[in-house]
Amino acid sequence: MKENYSYRLEFSKKGLLRYISHLDLLRLFQRAVRRAEIPVVFSQGFHPIPKIKFERALKLGVESEGEKLFLRLYIPLAPEELATRLNSQLPPGIQIQKVSKLSN
Repeated sequence: MKENYSYRLEFSKKGLLRYISHLDLLRLFQRAVRRAEIPVVFSQGFHPIPKIKFERALKLGVESEGEKLFLRLYIPLAPEELATRLNSQLPPGIQIQKVSKLSN
């Protein structure tokens, strides 16, 4: 079995993007991860999806800072590189503030 590397990302959701739904926010991050060419682990099965998990769903219309998102990668990346690559693909209003590598 291949080794996975877990990361916790803290992000902010501000401006007009506070009106984005939880499922749309999940799709937004899935697409940003793909465009940034992040080596994310995919689920197994007929329709694989990236292993992205939010700590909790955000209410619609609420701005927030310090929201947590968890990613599993199959190649380790430096936290700074992961933040830079993702921020370059995210729209204004969503920004990665901090990335922490979790112990496996």
